[in-house]
Amino acid sequence: MLPALVILLLIIIVFFPQFWIKRVIKRYSQDIEELPGTGSELAKHLINRFELNDVSVEQTENGNDHYDPESKTIRLSEINHEGKSFSAITIAAHEFGHALQHHTHYQPLLLRTKLATTAAIAEKIASFILISLPFTVVLVKLPAVSMIMLLAGLTIMCLPIVLHLFTLPVEFDASFNRALPILSEGNYLPESAMPIAKKILTAAALTYVSASLASLLNFYRWLAILRR
Repeated sequence: MLPALVILLLIIIVFFPQFWIKRVIKRYSQDIEELPGTGSELAKHLINRFELNDVSVEQTENGNDHYDPESKTIRLSEINHEGKSFSAITIAAHEFGHALQHHTHYQPLLLRTKLATTAAIAEKIASFILISLPFTVVLVKLPAVSMIMLLAGLTIMCLPIVLHLFTLPVEFDASFNRALPILSEGNYLPESAMPIAKKILTAAALTYVSASLASLLNFYRWLAILRR
């Protein structure tokens, strides 16, 4: 009974934020002809305005809006790249906020980039450790070694969770210290739409929180497997 309740609670914790984020963004994704341009056009305009000449904009096929610091590219999903909606404009501004962070050598962003690479490698190592643990128990027959491997694997598995939560300030900085002032001061959205923009910027910032909560579900899955 208790494991079932834990799983149900984890599912609610993981998927409710994802549902809310998608609902907010979809709600304001209808094109508005009165807006001066699309998401990609705004991003390109801001690149020229702030003289980030080495930054480019392209459409991504996987629907994952993001800024790639390695190639210095703002990638927007088709609906935000071509759309003239509150969501398209606001998300383009948010991703440009990351490009602006990179341009100004915003240290938390640079640190996040390094940690993300490390965490991806560490997660693969953790999976290998946990998968090989039953075989190690049989071969070594030393409980202490098995316990050390278990703790090491689970500890490394927590790194993505820590990473996403650690980088949350980076997301809020891109949304509210960079994108929001740009949208407001540049009159890229009508003043009456600024509360909507704040809601969309919050959803954009919380995308990484949603990812970190999904890592929790993966962590619990490993615990359940190892208890068998």
